[in-house]
Amino acid sequence: MGEQLDQSKDWYAWHWLKPSTFENFQWENPILLYCFLLLPLLILIWWVWSLSKKKNLAIALISKDIKWSPSAMLRHIPNLVFCLFVSFIIIALARPQKTNEKVEQWTEGIDIMLVIDISESMQIEDFRPNRLEAAKDVARKFIGGRFQDRIGLVVFSGEAYSRSPLTSDYELLGEYIDGISFDLIEKGGTAIGSSLAVATNRMRESESKSKVLILLSDGDNTAGNIDPITAAELASAYNIKIYTIAIGKEGKVPFGKDFFGRTRYVENTLDETTLRKIAEIGQGQFYRVSDNKALESVFALIDKFEKAEIKENRFRDTTDFYSIYLKWGICFFLLWMLLKSTFVSNILQD
Repeated sequence: MGEQLDQSKDWYAWHWLKPSTFENFQWENPILLYCFLLLPLLILIWWVWSLSKKKNLAIALISKDIKWSPSAMLRHIPNLVFCLFVSFIIIALARPQKTNEKVEQWTEGIDIMLVIDISESMQIEDFRPNRLEAAKDVARKFIGGRFQDRIGLVVFSGEAYSRSPLTSDYELLGEYIDGISFDLIEKGGTAIGSSLAVATNRMRESESKSKVLILLSDGDNTAGNIDPITAAELASAYNIKIYTIAIGKEGKVPFGKDFFGRTRYVENTLDETTLRKIAEIGQGQFYRVSDNKALESVFALIDKFEKAEIKENRFRDTTDFYSIYLKWGICFFLLWMLLKSTFVSNILQD
């Protein structure tokens, strides 16, 4: 509305004639701008016609009596004004415009619960800097790639508790992830069944068409009072899809320093059976990762699989500016008529 108001009040402003103004226009009929190439031709035709007209005039003056005066150039003013009139009509017919496009995006969204193991074994350094920090890093990147999904967070070791409810406040969620540490839960062990139950409880009232649970752990179920298989069946009853990620290498892995500052190694084993069964019940996928890159790849795959379709509305607001140049053209046409049809014309021709 503000731009339309400027057109009606300030059409005579000089800024409409600046080259920078024309650079910002889109043109409805750009082919008409080629008509400017005809202007030199019209000028040439007029000049030839003027010469031929002069040859037909009987001149009774001696050539030495003919003197040139600068005022003689004034006779070209009507023709110059006419060329300006034609130029502005061409611009108006080409329809200069500006278009603002607004895009609204939305999606129904997905509810996602991240369930992360923070038991003592997640301090093992076969990932850099350790398993837990690697998991936190990929979780941050995963969240950063989502759009309008609600994401929650559950952590567990010997017990499980909800670190964050489902939320679309990704900045706050990032702060919760940064605050994850091994001392959040004092009780040792790996309560996989309890973690699934807590995550399911957070998601059971969700009305989202798609609910996803991502469980990341490096151990077997050794704590809690809920069997992991029973907990997975409960989650499946609420239509929650479950992805499980087993993290860690088999064999000797670095685990801190000994008394003399030397790297200490421990023997690591992981029974994948339970995590595979959980993913099968949850109609998801099981993944085994042994380094940071593999962990990132798995989260990238899940991110690709669980993308909601993003819909968008596009609103185009087009403003025409042809009326400005039409007004300029009319003004020059009236001026041309004045110069050709009044005593001013006689002054210019004398």
